[in-house]
Amino acid sequence: MNASLDSAHSVLYEPPGPRTQRIMRIATVLSIAVVVLLGAVVVYRFYITGQLQPRLWNFFLLPSTWRFLGQGFLGTLSIAVCAGALSLALGLVLMLCRISHNVVLTWVARILIDFFRGVPSLLLIYFCFLVIPRYGIKLASFWMITLPVACAAAAVLAEVFRAGVHAVGKGQKEAARALGFSRWQVLKLVVLPQAIRYVIPALISQLVVVVKDTTVAYVVSYPDLMQNARVLITNYDALVSVYFVIAAIYILVNWGLNSVSVRYARGGRVSAAAAGGTGGAGTGSFAAGAAAGGVSGAAGTLGASLPADMPITDMPPTVEMREL
Repeated sequence: MNASLDSAHSVLYEPPGPRTQRIMRIATVLSIAVVVLLGAVVVYRFYITGQLQPRLWNFFLLPSTWRFLGQGFLGTLSIAVCAGALSLALGLVLMLCRISHNVVLTWVARILIDFFRGVPSLLLIYFCFLVIPRYGIKLASFWMITLPVACAAAAVLAEVFRAGVHAVGKGQKEAARALGFSRWQVLKLVVLPQAIRYVIPALISQLVVVVKDTTVAYVVSYPDLMQNARVLITNYDALVSVYFVIAAIYILVNWGLNSVSVRYARGGRVSAAAAGGTGGAGTGSFAAGAAAGGVSGAAGTLGASLPADMPITDMPPTVEMREL
């Protein structure tokens, strides 16, 4: 496995020679020096403008401050979790409509996806906050921020799901059709389980975007982390210190989500390589079984996925081959 990864890396990137490595080390040292110098300049500017005075930082030692920020963080977390769950469901529905053979559903899904991908989330929030109430529809502030964020994320996730569906080998779909599976059974039993596994790192990364989109909840006065931070700024007149701490919290949260995504992506590549090296039992070897042993070989490979009410002996001798 390592040999194959190294060979692929050598094809794409030429290993740096001694001169290039020396240039890289010099560039690294210079970059670190520039970053340290810029940090020193920023700290000095904070010092001469009085932003490092103890009164602007001492309130972070109070338990009430962190309790107040914790309440705002729970508000941000609730929006992110609810919007993430809704975006997953809506994105899956949009993807199914997008790949449907029904022309009307396909075009409706395409229009919705392009619309929500092209319109900024903040504009959707203002629409829910200013326009919808004029028609007698009153939404809680929680839904004024959750629904726009979910719709914007759903449009992106629909394309992510569609990419995962197209990543599944065509031979697996044809082999399943040869076994007599309907198009829906192929999608449900063969394609979707693999497609979702392929795109899980991208789904986790999209949660980072959802979390960042919740920072505009102050527009609808929802008590999230940013809104509570604005209250602290008003009470203590500490703009820089409060935003510095809030930025650190968001960085830690997003870094944690990115770390989970990277770890899962690496684990998925290792598992896929191991499965391919040992023969790939399961859905990954479905197409190979069909190619090597015909219908019976494919049936043995995907026997666990066969519906209980569809024995192989009852299948018609010939099945029309159609692309999923």
